[in-house]
Amino acid sequence: MTDRFEKGLKIRREVMGDAFVDKALDNATAFTMPLQKLVSEFCWGDVWGREGLSKRERSLLNLAMISVLNRQQELAGHVRGAINNGVTPEEIREVLLQVLVYAGAPTAIDSFRTASAVLTELGIDLNGMEAE
Repeated sequence: MTDRFEKGLKIRREVMGDAFVDKALDNATAFTMPLQKLVSEFCWGDVWGREGLSKRERSLLNLAMISVLNRQQELAGHVRGAINNGVTPEEIREVLLQVLVYAGAPTAIDSFRTASAVLTELGIDLNGMEAE
């Protein structure tokens, strides 16, 4: 593998976790491995590896963009990644409320469902948060 791939894989593992990345790579076929390679090199190595934004800031942006695109499976992974990058459940909630205003209630409702399931799976008490 290339240095770009290794750099991207390192960042991808830091953000998404080993289990997530291992599953993606282990499930890759000869057909899909070029996609995994490009995602690791370009998305994670070239873009996530840039210095202009922190991983935390990139996570906040991704939560909003992926929600607006209504890509719930990707959102689930990036909610985990956001927590790994220091984003709080309260901040995730605020991002999803922004999604409601600019992309509509159905999109936000689906995204809240996805985020709630992931946060609960991570052992985060969603009732322990302050309801504003």
